[in-house]
Amino acid sequence: MKKIVIVILLIPFIGFAQNIDNVDYISPFHNDIAAVKKGDKWGFIDKEGTLVINYRNDLVPTKTGDLSYPVFSGERSLIVYKKNGIPYFGYIDKSGKTVIEPQFLNATNFKENAAIVLKLVKENLGRNDVLMKNVVNYHYFEVIINTDGKIGQYLTEDPIHITLSKEYLKDTPAITSKFISDNLIAIRNNNKGWRIRKIN
Repeated sequence: MKKIVIVILLIPFIGFAQNIDNVDYISPFHNDIAAVKKGDKWGFIDKEGTLVINYRNDLVPTKTGDLSYPVFSGERSLIVYKKNGIPYFGYIDKSGKTVIEPQFLNATNFKENAAIVLKLVKENLGRNDVLMKNVVNYHYFEVIINTDGKIGQYLTEDPIHITLSKEYLKDTPAITSKFISDNLIAIRNNNKGWRIRKIN
């Protein structure tokens, strides 16, 4: 009877180990875990070779040199979710839990404890009684968020207006600001020049 119990207990471990066989790609390690690709899905393994985040199709590859793969940076990894044909970006933690809901029109990986995102704002302008619907305006700002998703600084002073429709918003809007060190950011101004700002 004891032998049967031992065999039954080993079956889940054998099945789990098979999940990391026959992968198509293994990335270098970032934040102590590496991305693994199987088909069109990505997961993450730890330094013991254990699959710590199961294969999923919402992880966002990051261009690193000549290669692209999802990474963890600042204990967060980018995910994307499409709603009405428009991609929204958010973040997961190392357990695979969504810690910042997909809500941004674009987002960078974290550098230390900060990331640059495009924060979407919906403005209600009133109601059109002829068309019998509410009239809304959409715009976004470039902002810095912390690892909890809280806004720390606005990088653009003026809102950038958009039409929130997959017909008009065919490409993900670009982020124009960039980190130049752990505590400095370069912000593109209207004259195509740069201004340097310290991250709070």
